[in-house]
Formats: sequence, C-alpha cells, structure tokens
Amino acid sequence: MPKVDLDAIEQVNRTGYPPPFHEQVAGRWYRRLAPVAGLSEMGASHVTLDPGAWSSQRHWHDSEDELVVMLTGHAVLIEDDGETEVGPGDVLAWAKGSTNGHHLVNRSDQPCSFIAISAGPRGKGGYSDIDMMFDDGAYYRKDGTPYDTERLG
Repeated sequence: MPKVDLDAIEQVNRTGYPPPFHEQVAGRWYRRLAPVAGLSEMGASHVTLDPGAWSSQRHWHDSEDELVVMLTGHAVLIEDDGETEVGPGDVLAWAKGSTNGHHLVNRSDQPCSFIAISAGPRGKGGYSDIDMMFDDGAYYRKDGTPYDTERLG
C-alpha cells in the first residue's frame, strides 16, 4: 500500500501530558501514519495545529532523530536560540542527542499542517521549559518523581 489514505485514519488529539502541560496541545490533531503503512523502524504522523495550538511542549530526544516537513499554513519554530517562522515546503531536522528543545506554535488565524517523522529507538528525552522528562513509557519530574500519567505512543 504505497499511497496512504489520510481520510481513513482516525484523527485524534490525545496526549499523555499531565496537567497542566496538556492544555497547550488541545488543538493539536494527528494521524499516526507508520502503523497503517506497516512501518516498524520509524514513526510518522500527519499533524494539524489549530490557531493557537502547540505541537508539543518544547522537547528533545536522546535516541531519536526527528524530521518535520511543513505542508500547509504557517507556524513559529521555537528553539533554544530563538524563533523562526516556517511555512509550506520548509524542512526542520534534529539529530538524536541534540538538547536543542523545540516545538511549533501556530500563531496564525488559520490551521497549519506538517508531517513529523522519527527514527531510532523510542527512548529518553526532556522538556526545556518545564519540570518534566520522559522515557519509553512514562513522564517524570527532573528529580525522578513520576507523574501519574502514561506516555502515549
């Protein structure tokens, strides 16, 4: 099945982020592409951000490479070094192990969409602006205390 039928994939806005960190991603809608396509060595999602929504909390990965391809609309990429406006055709990439926390924020009045791709073992990482880290299945505070929530795949 080389062509993926987006309309046949459930669009969801679930998150495992504990309160109050889940609030900013309430307008993030995604479709998991990799499982439907039978891909097992990488993750891929089609993501739509409503106006005002964040793609995630600003984060980084120890063992996963990450690539984003902007499809429609405009967003602001926020990283350690500042902000960059991005739009259709822009490609963003972070190598595993880079602790340059990043996320996209839709500050426009129209939805934007992108494809997010990850490769490598799902492992540990952290969040630059909040007291939260993650591993394969859990969120926890930087002192190691777990949050009472499950990390979604």
